[in-house]
Formats: sequence, structure tokens, C-alpha cells
Amino acid sequence: MSPVTMRDSIPAEVSSTENPDGGAGQLLRWGASTLGAGIFFAILTKTVFGGIGPQGPHTNSGWLALIAAMGCLPFGSMLVLLGAAKWLRNKRSRR
Repeated sequence: MSPVTMRDSIPAEVSSTENPDGGAGQLLRWGASTLGAGIFFAILTKTVFGGIGPQGPHTNSGWLALIAAMGCLPFGSMLVLLGAAKWLRNKRSRR
């Protein structure tokens, strides 16, 4: 048997020719979408679903929207920051 080389272990669908930016565009796109959903749910919680008092939202739908916002905002921010870092790295390496 021949030894396995690193080139043999990389699947063809993960090649860099298909995705020349290293996934930065996808991270930015999905991060912005997730961040936008979080902002949308936060606005819904404050306006449509009764607002937020000292003990939290006033309605059940307000609680659900708050939970969605609290999940989407940090995760979307993290994806946008990672995508921006990859984009900047790719921009520097092209020079």
C-alpha cells in the first residue's frame, strides 16, 4: 500500500479554486443576515410585543423575540468580525 499524502486527504469540494476568498464572503453574508435578524427581533420586542420592563418583556411573544435576539446578536457579530478579519487577511495577502 502506498502512504497517504496530505493532498489525497483533502476532499475535492473543499479546494481553494472553488472558493478563492476562503469563505470570507459567506461569513460576511450570513453574519449580516443573522445580525439583522437579531436587530429585527430586538426592535419587535421593544415595540410590537409590549416592551421590556424591569422584570423582562411583558408578553410571551416578547420573551421569545428577546431569546431570539439574544442568540442572534452575539453570533451574528462574531460571524461578521470573523468574516471581516478573513477579508482583510486575504486583501493583504494578494498584495
